[in-house]
Amino acid sequence: MLKLRLAVTLFALFFTTSAFAQLKPYQDYDISDNVWSITTVQVNANMIDNYLEGIEKTWVASQKVAKDLKHIEDYYVYTSDLPNSGSFNVLLVTRYKSGADLVPSKARYEAFMKEWGAEREAQNEKMVKDYPAMRNITGEYQMHRVTFK
Repeated sequence: MLKLRLAVTLFALFFTTSAFAQLKPYQDYDISDNVWSITTVQVNANMIDNYLEGIEKTWVASQKVAKDLKHIEDYYVYTSDLPNSGSFNVLLVTRYKSGADLVPSKARYEAFMKEWGAEREAQNEKMVKDYPAMRNITGEYQMHRVTFK
């Protein structure tokens, strides 16, 4: 009976001590200034190459312009080796220097539109009309990197 009580007590202590463990930001871990904007996309498995061809001319092209203008730091496209598992099989990722770069700015908008141009804007509008038949956007996230000390 004593062994049973001791085992129950140790078991309870093991699970209650985790409630007392509280990590503190900037003391136990750092949070990046960078913000990653992540869009999860479920593309029909037989349409991934078509979708990638389309976003190369739309999303990727616009990200290149934004990067050249230093509106963003970088961008990434990831695809899954298992396109039929889970709620997404493509990730569209943009890395910003900070959350301040996510705030609307007339100056950034005008600079981007000047570089992007009316012709590309018209082409972009035609191309994206096919996207709903190929994919569903399943989530959008704004993430910070956590680095443990």
